[in-house]
Amino acid sequence: MSIVTPYIPREYLALRINYCKQQLAALPEVVRTIRNIRGEKKTVLASGSHYHMINSTSGRKLTEVIQRREELSCELLKLEGLWDSTFRGMPPADIEPRKIKRRFIDSTGESVIIDGKFFESLKHDSNPYYPEHKTHYYNGTYYRSAAEADIARFYTEQGIPFKYEPEIWLSGMNRPIYSDFVILIRELDLCKFHEHFGLKNSADYSRKTSTTYNNYSGAGLLPELDVFYTFDVDDTPFDIRTLHTKLNSAIYDSLFSVDISL
Repeated sequence: MSIVTPYIPREYLALRINYCKQQLAALPEVVRTIRNIRGEKKTVLASGSHYHMINSTSGRKLTEVIQRREELSCELLKLEGLWDSTFRGMPPADIEPRKIKRRFIDSTGESVIIDGKFFESLKHDSNPYYPEHKTHYYNGTYYRSAAEADIARFYTEQGIPFKYEPEIWLSGMNRPIYSDFVILIRELDLCKFHEHFGLKNSADYSRKTSTTYNNYSGAGLLPELDVFYTFDVDDTPFDIRTLHTKLNSAIYDSLFSVDISL
């Protein structure tokens, strides 16, 4: 059963709508048509003034374009339906998809751009420590808590790519950390780090939070812009709906903050 309502925060929804429109505008128009070739009627693909056989190299590439246009059109139709049912007017055009370069300093002193290329370099579920603690299963992966499995489900249902506990080497550290989640915001070609604290003792929570903040900040990653935090402690149980706000805030700040990356 889905744990996520169809609601998407306003700015993030506008960004996704504008991204679909941008991607569709960048793709060529491709039409299937019939042509008489050497006396035989054959289905070909037309793009501009050029015709291509379906089984040719160009034809296969154009077939992929057709499939991509169909995927984007379906996604756009769904997102515009959500917009019309929740908000008024057109999505603001100033929330424009673009590449945002945020960086961190790794353990070798190199500046690393946290973009799609970085995301693809990460290995999903790579933490070798305490494997016996991973007991909650979702979609092919064991997680350490029900809350982490819910977070994975949230990102999956929102269509947001993520890596669980990938290995990250940060400046000033002699061993890697394993971020709970690294997500990719395709519309900005930008990664965000997400740490979830499932602690039952407020003192332990404070100590671990301070250490984690220092590790990320020392590498140039800013709290709530590059890294956002959720938690589950005795007096403040985790509510998955907080991720809507966290995600929207991080994206909004990325769009409109001055570029202060390293």
